[in-house]
Amino acid sequence: MDEATAVPDGPGPPGGRKQGGGGAGRGRTGDTGWIEDALTTPLVEAVRDLDGYGGLVYLRSPDRRSLVLAMVTGVPRSLLKSWWRVPVGGALPMAETYRRDETVWLPDERATVVRFPHFTAGLPYSFGSAYQPVRARGEAVGVLVVLRSAARAPMDAEAVGRALRPAQERLAERLGRLAVAVEYDDEPVSVRLPTPAVHPIRVGLLDWDLDTDRCTADDDALALLGIDRTGFGGTLADIEVRVSPDDLHELRASRSDALVHGRVRSRHFRVLHESAGGETGYRPVELWGHLVRGPDGSGRMLVCALVDAVVGLTAAEAAERLPDALFSLDQDGRLTYLNRRSEELLGCGREELLGRYPWEVITWLRDPAYEDRYRAAMLSQEQVSFLVRHPAGTRLSFVLYPDVHGLTGRVSPAGPPPGDEPARGDGPVLAAVPDGSGAAPPPTPVAEARAGALYHVVQMASVLTEAVTVRDVCRAVSEQLLPAFGVRELALYTVREGRMYLLWESGYPEGFLAPFEGITLDTQLPGVHALTTRLPLFFESPEDLSAAYPGITLDRMSAWSFLPLIASGHPVGSCILGWDTPHRFTADERSALTALSGLAAQALERARLYDSESAVARGLQEGLLPHRLPAVEGLRTTGRYLPGTQGMAIGGDWYDVITTGRGVALVIGDVEGHSVGAAAVMGQLRSAVHAFAASERPPQEVITHTNRLLTELEADAFATCCYIELDPRTGRALAVRAGHPPPLLRHPDGRAETLDLAGGVMLGVQPDSEYPVTELTLDPGSVLVLYTDGLVERPGSDIETGIDRVRACLADTPVDSVELLADRLVGTARRARERPDDVALLLTAYR
Repeated sequence: MDEATAVPDGPGPPGGRKQGGGGAGRGRTGDTGWIEDALTTPLVEAVRDLDGYGGLVYLRSPDRRSLVLAMVTGVPRSLLKSWWRVPVGGALPMAETYRRDETVWLPDERATVVRFPHFTAGLPYSFGSAYQPVRARGEAVGVLVVLRSAARAPMDAEAVGRALRPAQERLAERLGRLAVAVEYDDEPVSVRLPTPAVHPIRVGLLDWDLDTDRCTADDDALALLGIDRTGFGGTLADIEVRVSPDDLHELRASRSDALVHGRVRSRHFRVLHESAGGETGYRPVELWGHLVRGPDGSGRMLVCALVDAVVGLTAAEAAERLPDALFSLDQDGRLTYLNRRSEELLGCGREELLGRYPWEVITWLRDPAYEDRYRAAMLSQEQVSFLVRHPAGTRLSFVLYPDVHGLTGRVSPAGPPPGDEPARGDGPVLAAVPDGSGAAPPPTPVAEARAGALYHVVQMASVLTEAVTVRDVCRAVSEQLLPAFGVRELALYTVREGRMYLLWESGYPEGFLAPFEGITLDTQLPGVHALTTRLPLFFESPEDLSAAYPGITLDRMSAWSFLPLIASGHPVGSCILGWDTPHRFTADERSALTALSGLAAQALERARLYDSESAVARGLQEGLLPHRLPAVEGLRTTGRYLPGTQGMAIGGDWYDVITTGRGVALVIGDVEGHSVGAAAVMGQLRSAVHAFAASERPPQEVITHTNRLLTELEADAFATCCYIELDPRTGRALAVRAGHPPPLLRHPDGRAETLDLAGGVMLGVQPDSEYPVTELTLDPGSVLVLYTDGLVERPGSDIETGIDRVRACLADTPVDSVELLADRLVGTARRARERPDDVALLLTAYR
């Protein structure tokens, strides 16, 4: 293998400084060379010799208390940020290797979690890792680390040591030549593993004087670098500030390539790039060049070609013609390419996405679980696949194919998996490596890696940020704690006016907790003591609990923890956990459970306040709805309203019955959004419609004036409405529809139909919109049904299907009582555990 970097003939630029907009410093340790020049080639060779995919070099810090990550290759340094600096005395594999001066080999995640659970807590992924001590001048100076796929052919520790010995010896020889003590105290330098050259189209020319670091560039080169000629000072520093901090080494290593080999071949780095929407990201470029000297051998000029590594690639052109949705991410997870089909399925243009993280741009990919799939692929170097629910209700199948330079992804529509599935990611599916036949074996589910306790704390913190109500918090705590720690029973209690009340329980025998409801804070029970003393209690066996609390009623559990819930110094309640076998609580587990109880307490306190505010808001909304519908001779009317279950659980749905000089106006409407603001707009619209109708304006004018009023309010809200003026004496009606679902009509013979009413746009869109009128005639015995879309919309189903379902229910239900009929029509929505939207219903039976 050719050396990726070599020591240059002469001195490089001044070291130990930040460059490229806050990038890593060079880490200079002496006049004899740069630390990165000493580390690069041995590290790359170590990855090759162990058949790995990534490598790291840790060096000791100046105070000798820490190991500092000096260089990383094959994996993005951002994924390792928690491990950039580790204590020498820590319970981590690199620290143990340094202290004991011996090889540590962890072939898979199981071996890692057994020996180093703290390490697994931060990186709960499937991969193997080898750790080799690095010595120079007779003393330990650092650790060489190689990351290896856990699916590769197994190796024993002795074979790993033999494979890494040449790189270890080369590191020792290179570091031994440095003039000062080997140490490091800066950000890690990122080095790319060798990559095949590509064949781009867009090219710019650059001349780089290696003696003075002066540069001359043509317009194309400056355009690729994103530099305006008027602001270009003609120095290498002007170029470095445009380069990604992770890739500064690639640009600087071009000097070494030129001085040692006389040429530069395909050095890749990323430069700042501004998208059409003004967002800043990074765009990959490629550098080629050759060294030119003066006639007398003096002067060293590197003549370079800068190539756009994105636009015009033959492979990209071919991908555009494929029916599959394809995309590529760089090591850090930023998008470097996507074809047209990807734009269609993701609903986002490439100019918005290029150079950015997809989960930052596409809102429905912001779930941390999806970003975690990318991490799993990059750190396991194995194919990962998972399902994502699109906001439209469809499912998309994502398959990630990683390598050391990034990953390629494929997206395709997918049908729902068998059985009930969660609403978000359906879990990773890792696949075996292709067997050489040209096709990969089918993906097979694998067990999720057992993460350390710290990872569960991080995971719960993430989940609790999405919990809104007290019920949401209780459910999140239950769903996270039970599987994470093998808990079989859980009870959450809250304290009110000096007494304890049950909020949530899971796993307890029926009726077991009833005697403890409403107990006072002077009761001799561990759950009470944990709260009053603010100290967690742990009992590893029934004997331990009975000894501490003689006569306490025991259930079928064999170990317990009683955790106080304290938020900002304020007692909130207690969390009781039970295990069905005797359980030894490690120090880490006790710390993690205590931390989790603090997170749960803060979330409960926040949710309790939210529930109180939500109750006030719901009271406001209920006050805006009619308390009683007017009695009209010849008609029987009734209404129903069900709030949504998400967010504040309030919205802008309303209904009304208004008597006019010509008969009665039947109204139903829906203001966009779910907030106090939506309810306030609803109140204004209901009042406006009531006033316009009472002034005996024709139906068309009522809606036209209401529309103009909404546009003038500048409330940034839209609304739908259906307005029907009915003459009870004749059954004749005039109907106007503004973007609202069509009414349903049940005829006297039981037949039900959807009324095809002419309609206009939603209210609030255009102030001069027109709304046509449709004439209807109701026969005696007919029932008219007005409703909002919350009644007919269901996740994964179109609205027409929902309307047909309600129409069939209307036809099959006797109309002896409009009250019973209304209850029957909203029954399904009332029983739904999750109701994304409000439901409003207005029934009118014409006699």
